[in-house]
Amino acid sequence: MITLPKINPKHETEKIVNFLKSVQKNTKINKVVIGLSGGIDSTTVHYLLKKVYKPENIIGVSLDKEKIESLSNSLLKKSESIKFFSTWEVRSEASTPTETKNFDTELLDNKIRLGNIMARVRMIILFDLAKKYNALVCGTENKSEQLLGYFTRYGDAASDIEPISHLYKNHVYQLAEYLNVPKKIINAKPTAGLWKNQTDEGEFGFTYKEADIVLYLYYEKKMRAEKIRDLGLPNAKKIITRSLKNQFKHTVPYRV
Repeated sequence: MITLPKINPKHETEKIVNFLKSVQKNTKINKVVIGLSGGIDSTTVHYLLKKVYKPENIIGVSLDKEKIESLSNSLLKKSESIKFFSTWEVRSEASTPTETKNFDTELLDNKIRLGNIMARVRMIILFDLAKKYNALVCGTENKSEQLLGYFTRYGDAASDIEPISHLYKNHVYQLAEYLNVPKKIINAKPTAGLWKNQTDEGEFGFTYKEADIVLYLYYEKKMRAEKIRDLGLPNAKKIITRSLKNQFKHTVPYRV
C-alpha cells in the first residue's frame, strides 16, 4: 500500500522557526497565547514556540474542561429558551414582526452544538488573554483537520498564527519525535476533549493514517476516489466525501 511521503523534521523545524521569527518582526509583538490541551498538536507547537519566544512571553493556557462545559451548557440552554421574530411583512412605513415562536432544536444534535460552543468559549478566553498581554493567539490546527473540516469556525480554527497547518497529522507525529515530545503524549489517542471518551478517529470511523494518504493522493496527486480505494484504502470515499462536505467552512462568509 502507498504511504504518505515523510518530511525532513530538521528542515520543517527550521522553516517554522523562521516563520515565527518573521511574525515577531512584522507584527512587533513578542508574546503568544496558546491553549495547551495535553495533545500532540498543542504540545508540538509549544515546543516550537520555545525555540523562538522567551519563556516568560509564552502564555500557555490549560483550560478546565468541566468549567468550560458547564458554562457552555448554560449558553446552550439559554439559546433554546430564546424567542425570536420568525417572519416579517414589508410595509410602507416600517417592517414589523407578525409571529413569534420558540427556537426549534428538535432536529439538532445537542452534543455537536455543545462541542461547538465549548470550542468558541475556549477561543474567547484565549483572545481575551491576548488582548490583556498584548500577545498573538497561536493556533494548533494541522492540515488533516483543515482538509477534513474537523474544526469549529470561529472556535478552534480562530488564531493569529498557524505554525503547523501545512503538515498532515502523521507529519506532526514525525516532528514531535524529532522534538522529543514525551512518548506518553505521542502515543495518546487524538481527542478534541469535547465530551467523555470522545476520540477523533472514533468520530471519523477511520484513522488519521489512512486519511492522510487519501487526502494527499486526492488533493496533491489529483487521483480519483475509486483509484485511491483500489490501492487498499477502503475508506477513501468516506474520507473524501467528508472533506468535500465540509469545504464550505473554508469559503464562508460569502461576499458580494
